[in-house]
Amino acid sequence: MLRQFSLLLTLFTLLAAPVRAQEVLTDDSDRDPFESWNRAVFTFNDGLDTWFMRPVAKGYHFIMPDFAERGVTNFFANLYDANSVVNATLQGRFNHAARGSGRFLVNTVFGVAGVFDVATRMGLTPYPTDFGHTLAIWGAPSGPYLMVPLFGPRTVRSGAGSIVDVYGLPQTYVDNVALRNSLYGLELIEARARLLDVDKLTSGDRYIFIRDAYLQQREVLVNDGKIQDDFSDYGADGDWEEDF
Repeated sequence: MLRQFSLLLTLFTLLAAPVRAQEVLTDDSDRDPFESWNRAVFTFNDGLDTWFMRPVAKGYHFIMPDFAERGVTNFFANLYDANSVVNATLQGRFNHAARGSGRFLVNTVFGVAGVFDVATRMGLTPYPTDFGHTLAIWGAPSGPYLMVPLFGPRTVRSGAGSIVDVYGLPQTYVDNVALRNSLYGLELIEARARLLDVDKLTSGDRYIFIRDAYLQQREVLVNDGKIQDDFSDYGADGDWEEDF
């Protein structure tokens, strides 16, 4: 339910964003035209994170043995490999799609549903991608930076891509509602736990730090690991997992 609610909020925000789209796209120096709105949403998200998500993630990290925590991370990474196969195919990168299919099959069968990353040891490295990346390859502009309630940082393009990506993930099609929601909850906690060390690196204005880190991460994804001189090109964007 939380995931569906978050998606609706994301979609509402994305539909509202084009009101100033023409103004935004004509000013390449302005990457964050909705900063006042974004800062307000960031305050809400940050409060939720401070009082709920971060304590839960710290508890999870404390009680989970390292090998078990790594296994959970591998399990969800394997599910996202399935989505990467779909997007690699849509991008016309069939070699990546074939390698990703082999990786997903090997880890699912021999890695106990992906808990063990057997494929990497066999030389089948992951191809991280998503539908926001696919849209970029198709020529869709990035659009302005947005801070989405509950979901955190996005651009119009990556946010729209996130909505589509939900339907490329195997857990979406689990019929058992309790199990599916449990997977969503565990995924959120696991993703937040992976960011605990990043909290120590945050300095200065947290809003700006997170915004710039997100935009750089998306740029690296879309440009296949290359970093441009700046972020002013709205075509250079490509999702930190999850997310917050």
